[in-house]
Amino acid sequence: MPTLTIQGQHALKGEVAISGSKNATLPIIAACLLTKEPCVLSNVPNISDVHNMLKILEQLGAKTSYENHQVFIEAKNIRKTNLHSEEINKMRASILVLGPLLARNKEVRMDFPGGCVLGKRSVHAHTHALKKLGAEVVEEEENLQLKAAKLKGARIIMAEASVTATENAVMAAVLAEGLTEIRWAAMEPHVQDLCNFLNKMGAKIEGIGTPVLKIQGVTELNGANHEIIADYLETGTLALAGVLTNSNITLTNTHSEDLDSFFQKLEEVGAKFSLKKDSIQIKPSKNWQAVEKLQTSVYPGFATDLQAPFTVLLTQAKGESKIYETLFEGRLNYLFELQKMGAEIDIISPHQATIHGGKQLKATEIASCDIRAGAAMVLAALAAKGETRISNIYYIDRGYEKLDEKLRSLGAKIKRD
Repeated sequence: MPTLTIQGQHALKGEVAISGSKNATLPIIAACLLTKEPCVLSNVPNISDVHNMLKILEQLGAKTSYENHQVFIEAKNIRKTNLHSEEINKMRASILVLGPLLARNKEVRMDFPGGCVLGKRSVHAHTHALKKLGAEVVEEEENLQLKAAKLKGARIIMAEASVTATENAVMAAVLAEGLTEIRWAAMEPHVQDLCNFLNKMGAKIEGIGTPVLKIQGVTELNGANHEIIADYLETGTLALAGVLTNSNITLTNTHSEDLDSFFQKLEEVGAKFSLKKDSIQIKPSKNWQAVEKLQTSVYPGFATDLQAPFTVLLTQAKGESKIYETLFEGRLNYLFELQKMGAEIDIISPHQATIHGGKQLKATEIASCDIRAGAAMVLAALAAKGETRISNIYYIDRGYEKLDEKLRSLGAKIKRD
């Protein structure tokens, strides 16, 4: 398997454009199953998760193509709803076909989704919401099987503010009969982007960006063209690359307002930056200070997907920082890799750790544990003294479009072997 080799402590300089959001692209691709008409998506990131999702649609009978960050999808004929494939087992986001297939074909059967090792991730929030719309869970031991003779609008209080469960509920509800109200809905920018795309298709969704969504069901949806929003998680990762290397870089094609809690923490650390409507400038800074608490939360709180990258910065900040990962077990596994590099960390539980910052990271051989931990390892290598080699980088390629090339364009000493 390929690896990344990084020479640390080289300043970065220049400008780089942020790619389209992976987390917005995947549900929007799944939503194209809701119409027989063609859909065209632009600003689509060229990453393995996107290509795997397109393969899943092709297995169902849809026609797809990808060229120059543009995707064409026509799901005129869906020939099966029984999904057993390598692509399903590769990524958690494959669960996003549940809602569309249930709405379109009234039944779906699929393997349990795979993906990153982030502890047990229950499908209860998905089945709870879909049951409220009239679905029957036929089997839930070795696979997921749902049927619904007819979907009817309902008042749904989500079991948790799950992003993908909210997205599945929304995609099923747009073709359900009557009014659906989804309470405690996830509010992330990528959830909003999905809802905006569905409205372009003829759906009637109100309350976008709030915890209460009201959806008036329609009988059919049309095709639509849509530009995927910028990836705010890539924005945060590259911003941290600039901070950790004491650099002056500019990030374009991004929206800083999606990252309020992130930039509040950067300010608390003592990093220097300036924010504009569609660009961000990271300025040289040093002598960073620890934060009292870094606690992940649902949007607009601090994103769990930026917890690992931000913690790398905290290892270099003076003082003691406490980490509270509230969403996923297994998300702190990357801390063992940082310890290999000399970071002083007390791992208290699968959800809590204390970072004793200010100790220089040293280069060594490390591995990616998941998509966001992989990005964190790249950041750690950029800050470390010496040459670091990172394995399991297929995780990074799943979520970041050509991250090594973007960093190289800014002057990073990074190569793919």
